[in-house]
Amino acid sequence: MYSLVFSLPILLLIGMHFGGLYVFLPLILAFVLIPSFELVIPASSQNLTEEKKKGASENQLYDYLLFSVPFIVVGVLLVFLSRMQNSDLLWFERLGMILGMGLIMGAMGINVAHELGHRRSKVEQFLAKALLTTAQYTQFFIDHNKGHHRNVGTPEDSATARYNETVYQYWIRVIVGSYRSAWQISNRECKRKKNSVYSLSNEMLRLQLGQLVLVLCVFAFFGWEVLLYYIAAAAFAIVLLETVEYVEHYGLSRKKVNEHRYENVRPVHSWNSNHVLGRLFLFELSRHSDHHFDPHKKYQLLDHWEESPQLPTGYPGCMILSLVPPLWFGLVNSRIPTEVLK
Repeated sequence: MYSLVFSLPILLLIGMHFGGLYVFLPLILAFVLIPSFELVIPASSQNLTEEKKKGASENQLYDYLLFSVPFIVVGVLLVFLSRMQNSDLLWFERLGMILGMGLIMGAMGINVAHELGHRRSKVEQFLAKALLTTAQYTQFFIDHNKGHHRNVGTPEDSATARYNETVYQYWIRVIVGSYRSAWQISNRECKRKKNSVYSLSNEMLRLQLGQLVLVLCVFAFFGWEVLLYYIAAAAFAIVLLETVEYVEHYGLSRKKVNEHRYENVRPVHSWNSNHVLGRLFLFELSRHSDHHFDPHKKYQLLDHWEESPQLPTGYPGCMILSLVPPLWFGLVNSRIPTEVLK
């Protein structure tokens, strides 16, 4: 069932082959069909039994699905870059392809990078960094794992959206803040190990160089115009990611226990959605409370928590709602538990 998201690259390839309005098929699936179906399909808060969890944890197919994603994303990206060299494309065809490629790099690439980045295997973490490189957003690997999960729900976390903060304000704050945070974290690690922050011991520096190499390769093989299209697709992927992050923790805060620390992270500090299609489409990302409770738990094992605040619809639908701030505030603010109101 988690193969639903693999329809995105198939639809984009169809769109790039036939052209015309077909190029918008991935966007129609993600932001029209899925949100519409989630309005009528009941949400499910049911958790797996212990027996089924054991079977799911031992079933390697769940991992193989993730491992295939880097190869699919890179393959589709190469087709996209090649297709964008066609001077006969109409402006709306280019737009649809850019948005479709960005959707794949975001919903598949960055989302799977998030899952693999929490794994302990060096190979899985390498695949996570490779996926983030395609979207030019490797800072996420450092800030998310070493900053966000520690500081979520506090003023120190740029990825926690403030109460009544619009998604447009949030985009600027989080992109700048997470970039700065990733450098600070990486620099501190270098100093702790007594390495120069200007050496390849600096993980953030290595990741930025990797991104630069990819940009130069795209320029060398496809030219500056295609490079601009690629950067536009990557920018859309980043906006999609940060819109999801906006939804995940909007308005939720952890109380300060004393001047040195905050209360422990609890399921109430993340928004959940049990709408089935969104869960399958995003590899259970919308069961976000359990993910923060145990960041290393694999996606197929994540549980529903009764105490976590529930969104009015699935993540894809909430992403659309967030783009209309009065509508978003009207539907979501009243659902914020008073104990965590930010």
